[in-house]
Amino acid sequence: MSFRTMSCALAAGLGLAAALLPRAALADPPATLFIAGEHVPPASWKEGGEVTGRETEKIREMLARAEIPYQIDILPWKRGYVLAQRQANACLYSTSRTPEREQQFKWVGPTDEAEWVFIGRPDHKFPLRNLEDARALRIGTYNGDARDDFLRARGFNVEPVQNDASNPKKLLLNRIDLWAIGVRVGSQAPSRFPEIESGELVPLLAFHKVKVYLACNPAVPDALVDKMNAVLDGMRRDGTFTRVERKYALLEKRK
Repeated sequence: MSFRTMSCALAAGLGLAAALLPRAALADPPATLFIAGEHVPPASWKEGGEVTGRETEKIREMLARAEIPYQIDILPWKRGYVLAQRQANACLYSTSRTPEREQQFKWVGPTDEAEWVFIGRPDHKFPLRNLEDARALRIGTYNGDARDDFLRARGFNVEPVQNDASNPKKLLLNRIDLWAIGVRVGSQAPSRFPEIESGELVPLLAFHKVKVYLACNPAVPDALVDKMNAVLDGMRRDGTFTRVERKYALLEKRK
């Protein structure tokens, strides 16, 4: 047999072997994902250079089980949101899944459920029994936030700011009537705002519930999104979600 004939036979044999291999064995390894979170304890924050938090632990465990390489960091919300929209390998958590955002991302989750709440002054003079009662009021939001999108799309009078920490100050100065924030379902308003912790501002009305997700750029492959969702389903079934949530509930009680 000539060298040319042997080479052709070897190539044909290798081609047949490749055709018989599982598709997963031939697939390229997943690209490194860049995962962005926001500073919103206890869900996500950075401590000593390490990104941690309740939702962070869920995301890290999911990526480890799925064997997906990743980098993770805490960014201002607007910056992380724009990054997930523009960078092909970027994802953002914890992102409210709303009709306005549905086509902008591929969704992994849910990882948790949130409640949207109006915060106001204890001495407010207006009735607030339902969402419609807020239609004539000035509502503080911040740019890029799901609550701003939701209220704006429904014709409410929103006054967005670049940093959500400006809203409690505006509320105390009577420059807005309400402030729309998100809290975990079943939890109290976040104590990271001293104006709420001191009682200067109080929750007035829970007006909407929404599930939160890891929102990925549309360029992230469907197979990778499906794999992450399958792993998250397994984590719910085997009690991982419950264990992580109990851990952080205990930490909150000790504070």
